[in-house]
Amino acid sequence: MTASDPTKADGGQRCFHCGLPVPRGPAYEVEIDGAARPMCCPGCRAVAQAIVDGGLEDYYRHRTALPDGRSEPLPEILDELRLYDRPEVQRTFVRAGEGEVREASLILEGITCAACVWLSERHVGELPGVLEFRVNYTTHRARLKWDDSRISLSRVLEAIAAIGYRAHPFDPERQEVLQKRERARMLKRLAVAGLGMMQVMMVALGLYIGHGQGMQADIRTLLRWVGLAFATPVVFYAAQPFFVSAWRDLRRRRLGMDVPVSLAVGAAYAASLVATLAGTGEVYFDSVSMFVFFLLLGRFLEMLARHRAGQAAEERVRLQPTGARRLDAEGVEEWVPAGELQPGDLVRVRPGETVPVDGRIEGGASSVDESLLSGEFQPHRRVVGDAVVGGSINVESPLVVRVERVGEDTVLASIVRLLDRALADKPRMAQLADRVAGWFVGALLIVAAGVFAAWWWIDASRAFWVTLAVLVVTCPCALSLAMPTALAAATGSLTRLGLLVTRGHAVETLARCTHIAFDKTGTLTCGEPELIEVEALGESDADACLRLAAALEQASEHAVGHALRRACPLAPVADELRAEPGLGVEGRVEGRRLRIGRPEWVRGLGGVPPAPSSSAEAGDIEVLLADEDGMLARLRLRDRLRPEAAQVVAQLRALGVTPLLLSGDAPEATRHTAGLLGIEDARGGLAPEDKLAAIRALQGQGAVVAALGDGVNDAPVLAGAQVSVAMAGGAQLAQAGADMVLLSDRLERLPAAFVVARRTLRIVRQNLSWALFYNVVAVPLAAAGLVAPWMAAIGMSASSLVVVVNALRLRDLPGERGREAEVAG
Repeated sequence: MTASDPTKADGGQRCFHCGLPVPRGPAYEVEIDGAARPMCCPGCRAVAQAIVDGGLEDYYRHRTALPDGRSEPLPEILDELRLYDRPEVQRTFVRAGEGEVREASLILEGITCAACVWLSERHVGELPGVLEFRVNYTTHRARLKWDDSRISLSRVLEAIAAIGYRAHPFDPERQEVLQKRERARMLKRLAVAGLGMMQVMMVALGLYIGHGQGMQADIRTLLRWVGLAFATPVVFYAAQPFFVSAWRDLRRRRLGMDVPVSLAVGAAYAASLVATLAGTGEVYFDSVSMFVFFLLLGRFLEMLARHRAGQAAEERVRLQPTGARRLDAEGVEEWVPAGELQPGDLVRVRPGETVPVDGRIEGGASSVDESLLSGEFQPHRRVVGDAVVGGSINVESPLVVRVERVGEDTVLASIVRLLDRALADKPRMAQLADRVAGWFVGALLIVAAGVFAAWWWIDASRAFWVTLAVLVVTCPCALSLAMPTALAAATGSLTRLGLLVTRGHAVETLARCTHIAFDKTGTLTCGEPELIEVEALGESDADACLRLAAALEQASEHAVGHALRRACPLAPVADELRAEPGLGVEGRVEGRRLRIGRPEWVRGLGGVPPAPSSSAEAGDIEVLLADEDGMLARLRLRDRLRPEAAQVVAQLRALGVTPLLLSGDAPEATRHTAGLLGIEDARGGLAPEDKLAAIRALQGQGAVVAALGDGVNDAPVLAGAQVSVAMAGGAQLAQAGADMVLLSDRLERLPAAFVVARRTLRIVRQNLSWALFYNVVAVPLAAAGLVAPWMAAIGMSASSLVVVVNALRLRDLPGERGREAEVAG
């Protein structure tokens, strides 16, 4: 087959590189052998272009089939996987870490149940050099972290292929294509099973009626062969996923959830086949076809629910546009792929278009809708000099934006990575459920053997079919689905609220919280204090002191530093800067060693501080500036409370969560703020280690503490609390150590988050209780011979579906009525 053949092999346009159907939308092409070849997504285009640029076009000339996962020869698969080791290919989807550590987001084909996730994680995680491998069952996306000096990416992908799965670099359009293909395959199998079931039931009805009316032996034999003909495609095609999954598990010496199902289907078909060939005994092709159909129907409905549950996370991924209008030196527009943009480029964003990358407005003014990023549905006014985030939508007027961050460095990319990490992490309850499900299958096989032995002694003619019902009726799938589906739905709801979950345990832990520790500046207050007064205490005047103070704070993430830089944007350059979290900053400006910060810390350089200002109001922030000769100035700033802060504190208290205020600001200012909000436990003047000690003391008394903060000095506290929330406008270090990030900086989302978390935990417990109750009731009934195999298939499918549908209730955002009910409860 030549290079021009593959995309027309089936009469439709398929990706020249991977063989998937080319979706509607933007056209992706690569010139190969002098012709433009269609590609399904930017990822395939990047890989194909890398092959051409590397002079490896022979790969396409000599391959014998498209890589559809079935007909592609193994050496060609390996050749393609090795291309992913090329730096120019990895640039599109791999993020570099410290040293040789690399991180990538992959999508896995072939995942059918929670056991597949366990198997792939276990197999890949044991490879030398793989630091972390987590698979999200809901979206089939995997997060891989590896040491590139010890193992290559192609070897990891080969290891995944060796256990029956295919891994590709994640691309949202590719995932949509794969999901469509997954639905189409499932519908085909479901149609074959449904048609086969109906035909076999007609044959079985004739056998049942004829049995009592003296049907001739040759007609009975003919009907059995007709039943065999219709049941065979049901077993060998429609039920194929169960057998493939079971064989995969057995090869890895593990009892997966499809093992008992495959045993039941295979044994029933084999027994009926023997009876047909021998011409004696009973055939149950109708039962085989029926429970294959119902099992597939349950899987299909579960798949639809799973796709729906992952939509909130995928909406964030699809925010980034594929192209942008780049401006050249003369201001002429050129449409280029977004991946080709570089920092410093100018792009024009027309009204209604999506901002392609993070940048700063160079021309124009407009309103920008950031709702899909932050959950805030009110567009924000943006003018020249303001920052805009990739993925937000320009509402009114054209904007010219200078690119600042691209690719994996953008805010949207970091949000997606954090969301992937959260969905891949498994809480303790989920890990326990997976282990219980594994042991459950082993216990089930032992019980089935005992049931067969007992019925062989009671009534040998019924032993096989009673055992069959026992194998089919049990549902370990519900146990393993209980947690991940609920967490995926809850994560989607919280993301729409503007609260990004970055750790898997966050939702479970938040539901059990008894206390919440607030920081003050930037958390309960707006975090933008204004400079009220500069009081000179030495020979330098107030303006000179302000210049020195702004120079020291030039790199500070603290709100005080931002305020001083706004008040004096043209400050001199400082060097030898050293920040003491919670205390202040020391450095050298114009040859003078200076300190700015809390009075008790500044006195270590400048001597005894002056008495507090008589003009200061409660809640004001005072910092001192000193050099080695003494005190230079006192700077007074004033912040304002967030308008929703008092209501949020009251709602949290109504939910049974005790608020406390831990701040590094002056004790008087801290107590003043706490009094306005009705917080009884308020402690000011705390260093980061003091805040952490306060958290530890509460935890020692059995409290489950959540922490909310925004600054670098909050990072130890956020790490020490059982669950932590960082403000989106805060320091990167605080966000990196937090379990959740409040994207919209709106505190009223917090009470809603507690409601969602508690509903999640309640639904998880309902799911687990239902799964256990169902199995406790169904297994004895089946063992007693009261459940037919087809009834068992319906029960098993219904059990899994109940768990998934119950979890999907978490997609509904909590309204005021829901919060009131939660508070009343």
